[in-house]
Amino acid sequence: MRGVLASLSMMQHTSDNTLRWLEGLPPGYFAVAMASGILSIAFDMIGQNVLAEGLFAAALLAWVVMLSLSAWRLWRFPQAVKIDLLNIRRVFAFFTLVVSTNVVGILLHQHGYPQLALACWAFAFVVWSLLLYLSFSVLTFLTHPHTVNVVHGDWLTSIIATQSLVLLGVMVAPDLGIYTDYMLVEVHLLWLLGLVLYGIFVTLFCYRIFFQRFQPEDTSPLLWVIMGAAAAGVNAGTVLLQTSPSLHFLQALHPFIDGVAMLLWSWATWWIPMLVIFGVWKHGVKRYPLRYEPAMWSMVFPLGMYAVASYRLGLAAEFPPLQWISLLIVWVGFAVWCLVLLGLVLFMFFSHKEVSQ
Repeated sequence: MRGVLASLSMMQHTSDNTLRWLEGLPPGYFAVAMASGILSIAFDMIGQNVLAEGLFAAALLAWVVMLSLSAWRLWRFPQAVKIDLLNIRRVFAFFTLVVSTNVVGILLHQHGYPQLALACWAFAFVVWSLLLYLSFSVLTFLTHPHTVNVVHGDWLTSIIATQSLVLLGVMVAPDLGIYTDYMLVEVHLLWLLGLVLYGIFVTLFCYRIFFQRFQPEDTSPLLWVIMGAAAAGVNAGTVLLQTSPSLHFLQALHPFIDGVAMLLWSWATWWIPMLVIFGVWKHGVKRYPLRYEPAMWSMVFPLGMYAVASYRLGLAAEFPPLQWISLLIVWVGFAVWCLVLLGLVLFMFFSHKEVSQ
């Protein structure tokens, strides 16, 4: 009898530890689906079909798992979700739900499921709208240090979310029949809004990084989102250039989009060596240990987005060297994806081992 009670007690202890993990589940873990999905798109572009299909499966699985876990967390720990939504340092991480949904929608459309892709866009747009006004309300009204030091990489995920709506919106627009032009107007407006938000946020970032005291702990993988957000603007811009809208004022925007896409690509390219320098300074000079953290997935996604953006810009500009850069970066991104996945597996293994003990 005592053995049975001890077993039940151990099971209860294990269950409590599992639920504590669920209670603290980072909302930014949707970045796993983001990273896998964008690399799938990149590999499909360069003709690596096996890797593209494998990463598509990984992205879909990660997205479904995170949706399930997030729904379970909301049902089981609504107060924890509320705290995250009202925390200026965590609320922007919820935009990874929007990005991952749009990336999965793009992949579903490519695999012949336009209705599901449209449903993904509609769901992502609703969530994006709610999160955008919630996050700025939290930033404006709730108590927190009103200094530039609260700025961090997750903020720029909102820009990537905005541009991801453009990417999927362009794909589903032809499926809307007489409402195609409505969608094309919408996605052009979203692209422009993304540019404005990026201009605001990146100004704050540069001031925070270059003109305030910067500690090694401030150097997070989330900083790669600065580059990723610019690359997302390039990607969305090149997709808009491929449209043939019937509305004249949208056609008139194409030269502007062309120039801005080149500007954003050069800005994103400038950031890559700078971000590498930050990493060397933190882990090589300051000797901070390199450990797995969920934010590392937000480093993989920008690399994949940069590869896709470079490839598409090379096609639009008819300049093959950009596609050569894309080919290099996509393999670098995949190598980083493998390393981060290994880190996640080891982290889960040791965490489970600790719970079992």
